[in-house]
Amino acid sequence: MPTNEAAAGVLWAPSVSVIIPTYNAGPELEKLLGRLCAQTLPPLEVIVIDSTSPDGTAERARAAGARVFEIPQSEFDHGGTRNRAAGFAAGEVLVFLTQDALPEDDRLLEELVQRLRDPRVACAYGRQLPREDATVLERLSRAYNYPAVSSVKDKGDLERLGIKTFFCSNVCAAVRRETFVDLGRLDEPVIFNEDLFFAAKAVQAGYRIAYAAEARVVHSHNYSAVQQFRRFFDNGVSMRRHAWVYAYSSVNKEGSRLVWTQMKALVRGRKWRWMVRLMAESVAKYAGYQLGKRYDRLPHAWCIRFSMHREIWGKLSRAGKGASIQG
Repeated sequence: MPTNEAAAGVLWAPSVSVIIPTYNAGPELEKLLGRLCAQTLPPLEVIVIDSTSPDGTAERARAAGARVFEIPQSEFDHGGTRNRAAGFAAGEVLVFLTQDALPEDDRLLEELVQRLRDPRVACAYGRQLPREDATVLERLSRAYNYPAVSSVKDKGDLERLGIKTFFCSNVCAAVRRETFVDLGRLDEPVIFNEDLFFAAKAVQAGYRIAYAAEARVVHSHNYSAVQQFRRFFDNGVSMRRHAWVYAYSSVNKEGSRLVWTQMKALVRGRKWRWMVRLMAESVAKYAGYQLGKRYDRLPHAWCIRFSMHREIWGKLSRAGKGASIQG
């Protein structure tokens, strides 16, 4: 049930810390920071944690008014770096963004944060719209994973949705700082899926995950088949190291559903040449994922060669090559 404030249309306005990990963000970072400052719910602070970019990212962020912290690139990992930045945050709500996610309008933070006024919601994530240069396949993928209708997921959806229940992207996501700490923050070191693993812990603890379709960022990648292989290799590695989450992947078969959705759309649009590209990408993703799940049987040098995030492997090795992290 909505609160009296919600029924009256009163804006819930907690203090917000926006956290952005960066590396060679380029001049587009200024546009991102400018749009954040112009939000209807202005952030208390923007924290940029930079992996010693040689392109002047840290200086550009400071000039735009962000709080900037710098770490050696060798210390970066997707969970640990965000945890470190969160430790500096003063806001009641943490909003995680990536350097290449551009707010589509001035209501991003307001729409995202409002989902957290329900104390049963642990985190909320926003809709990702494709860039103008996005390929046909990338547009179909964004439309499938980030539909126009908002939703809420909880433990009761596990039987129907399986691992999709835990889907949550910190390309654009918000969480109460208190909840973030209580749930043990993001797993670290982690090479992929740190947002999904946090959401999984939240769901298992009885919380809900909200998808806010009205909170929109422009974000997409035109990955090659080789890049997809590397990305899904890292996906497989992360799942192997979180066996308790991987156990839910047998339900719903989201990967297969996405491919069939893309294929039907291509047939309807008579885009035959993209069918070949779809098949190549699908094979690359499958091969990468299967190898990633078996990374502990591969030579270390092969793992680094196959990975999209090679700099993280030193941390993974120190954490234990065959580790299977439990929730």
